[in-house]
Amino acid sequence: MTEPGLIDPFGRHIAYLRLSVTDRCDLRCGYCLPKGFKGFAEPDHWLTFEELSRVVSAFTSLGVRHVRITGGEPLVRRNLPDLAARLSALPNLDDLSISSNCTRMASLAVPLRRAGVSRLNVSLDSLRAEVFKQITGGDLRKVLRGIAAAHAAGFAPIRVNTVVMRGVNDDEIETILGFCADNGFTLRLIETMPMGATGQAAQRRYIDLQTVRRRLQRRFKLIPDILPGGGPARYDRVGATETRIGFITPLSRHFCETCNRVRLAADGTLYLCLGQDDRYELRPLLRDGIDDAGLVSHIRRAIALKPQRHELKERPEKIVRFMSTTGG
Repeated sequence: MTEPGLIDPFGRHIAYLRLSVTDRCDLRCGYCLPKGFKGFAEPDHWLTFEELSRVVSAFTSLGVRHVRITGGEPLVRRNLPDLAARLSALPNLDDLSISSNCTRMASLAVPLRRAGVSRLNVSLDSLRAEVFKQITGGDLRKVLRGIAAAHAAGFAPIRVNTVVMRGVNDDEIETILGFCADNGFTLRLIETMPMGATGQAAQRRYIDLQTVRRRLQRRFKLIPDILPGGGPARYDRVGATETRIGFITPLSRHFCETCNRVRLAADGTLYLCLGQDDRYELRPLLRDGIDDAGLVSHIRRAIALKPQRHELKERPEKIVRFMSTTGG
């Protein structure tokens, strides 16, 4: 018998779990991790595939239907398709997706798709090789090959996430939108967030996406739209086309009243809000041998701690952890 759903103290139904499998990443995006950073968790602190599967099973028994595999960069975790196959076999899970920078997707797209991962969000902040390298330290060609491999493997939809930064990539939004339109992808523009020292430093490049939307309206007819499973973005359809563009605006127009998600970090820390420090430690419980009923009970206790909203705008200095630690 399925347990009643998860309802937080503010009446929001929690139906979405973001599942980090590693805090490590093979890129160094300036708004996320500092160059040369090596202070990652040790692998024995990460939850095992068995532990991750147990946690997801407990969440799905409580009504969670959508799980997104995240990192850091999830593709750096060895044997990731094995975990995906475990998760997709859970009887109550309707949707298994992944967020990736796609640097390693060329070789993993087919195994992941066969394992049951259906949807992809890819981080792509520039289509200019030199700008991409400036932002991430990486090779744009590898990312584009990975995106093409995912497309060929049948991932759908594919959503391109672009963090917009003044004086860095704000002049190529239309170009990235054209790339998405040509390939049948959805573009989602994201405001920089003051997460950790790097995110706080990146705020000097912050752009209010309301101004970007007005700019795009002068060139395109933007029609407000709804995209099922579209997460926190507010979407527009571009004219009479099937192309959609989403705006994720945690600072200029927060979306906390509709937040339906929590985040499990790779070390078993359950974060109840991206922009708050409310958390609940699950790893000690798992390694002390807690049974399934006890795990479900503790998850309910954790959800009772979920705050009403973040304070990223009012208290930008508050969150000192890096984005990769939280799980995106």
